[in-house]
Amino acid sequence: MNKPLRRIAIFCGLLVLALLVRSNWLQFVQADELKTDPKNRRVDIARYAQPRGNIIVDGKAVTGSTVVNGTDFKYKRTYKNGKLWSPVTGYASQAVGANQLEKLYDPFLTGDDDRLFFNRTIDMITGKPQKGGNVVTTLDAKAQKAAYDGLGDKKGAVAAINPKTGAILALANKPSYDPSTFAGVSSKDSKRFKKLDDDEDQPMLNRALRQTYPPGSTFKVVTAAAGLESGKYDLDSKTDSEDPYRLPQSTKDLGNEGNNPACKNASVRVALQWSCNTVFAKMSDKLGNDEMIKMAEKFGFEKDVKGGTLDPDLDTPVRPAKSIYPEDNRPQNAMAGIGQASNRATPLQMAMVAAAVANDGKLMKPYMVDQLVAPNLNVVEQTKPEELSQPVSAENAQKLQAAMETVVKDGTGKSGQIPGVTVGGKTGTAQHGENNKDNPYAWFISYAKTSDGSPVAVAVVVESSDTLRDDIAGGRLAAPIAKSVMEAVLDGKK
Repeated sequence: MNKPLRRIAIFCGLLVLALLVRSNWLQFVQADELKTDPKNRRVDIARYAQPRGNIIVDGKAVTGSTVVNGTDFKYKRTYKNGKLWSPVTGYASQAVGANQLEKLYDPFLTGDDDRLFFNRTIDMITGKPQKGGNVVTTLDAKAQKAAYDGLGDKKGAVAAINPKTGAILALANKPSYDPSTFAGVSSKDSKRFKKLDDDEDQPMLNRALRQTYPPGSTFKVVTAAAGLESGKYDLDSKTDSEDPYRLPQSTKDLGNEGNNPACKNASVRVALQWSCNTVFAKMSDKLGNDEMIKMAEKFGFEKDVKGGTLDPDLDTPVRPAKSIYPEDNRPQNAMAGIGQASNRATPLQMAMVAAAVANDGKLMKPYMVDQLVAPNLNVVEQTKPEELSQPVSAENAQKLQAAMETVVKDGTGKSGQIPGVTVGGKTGTAQHGENNKDNPYAWFISYAKTSDGSPVAVAVVVESSDTLRDDIAGGRLAAPIAKSVMEAVLDGKK
């Protein structure tokens, strides 16, 4: 063979070798990566080739699937009363993807999860189509509806949990959205999603988990807990609190709503009863920023945002936003002690505060998925309640219960009363905007108590409503909503 032909033969041999190497690389190294690549349309075709498993509430599916024509996708997701349940389910859209439970449990819902291998094998042998598993939630349908209906035309959120287990019973938002409206793959679905996503009222924001607000006077429960745990304060002893209170290192005085004379030198019980700013701002200052941070962290707050805005320790399994108690100077710490300054909390976080008090000081980790159930009804995974922390001793938690029950029985939270039921609560009206120029947020946190302990703790925040500014108050706007949620849970226990 002459030299030119030999070179051509070598070159062709190298090309064949390269082709073989590339082919084997694709088949044996990159195969799994390419198979699951989001840009691989075959992935979505397979995902929607059969009905998805369902998300279950109180034994009933709040999701479904329907046959579609004219696309590569055989089925698309449907939702029953989507606006009510979207804060729980999230969405599964052929056009824009998925989020929340729909995304987190996508392999299980489609049947591709390794834990469903046996079911897939049986289906393949018998010639049946692949089936997805079901995600069984902890939600209480009556409580969810009570929360959603209670919000009415108001913008806000409700979170309710079982203090004894941490099971989430309700997560409601207003405004909300229906995931069914963009579940398909058409351009109309994409446009509907974009319209919702661009809406200035943010109907797709999960306010119960992902929006933080100044907690206002509801945070005084945490400050009271810190005071009692320090041993420097007792429930019914005078607190040596002047009215008005000169903020530390400042020329500004802090007063109380309505200039209530009961706030001067009030005890912890009376200060919670009438929501005395002066008592708790001074208490926060006397305890100091470090002690306040430690107590807030025991309830689930963080000192500041570290490595992102979502809290990896509070997977529900949807991660909530981090609630923050600030590392700050003395004047700001005094204001943070009454739920203002840079103090920020989600509705879920404030429900956790009420739940810990109701559960004799023990804080359970919140969760919203009870079981994963295979198509053959075998339970593949069962969530076990988990203790998160013990923010306060049982003795001091019971003192806080006594104070919060006084708030509802004969204080600012009377509209949270339920006949024949012991209810503890705390109202809050949080300043909003620079120099308090915007309408304040109305808060109420509470729990209902039975002979077997407390089955429900609730946090409600009303972000905005058509109520006149001077009439906005936690006891007036938020407490009736919390009451209806507690009643719904209690009715289910009868």
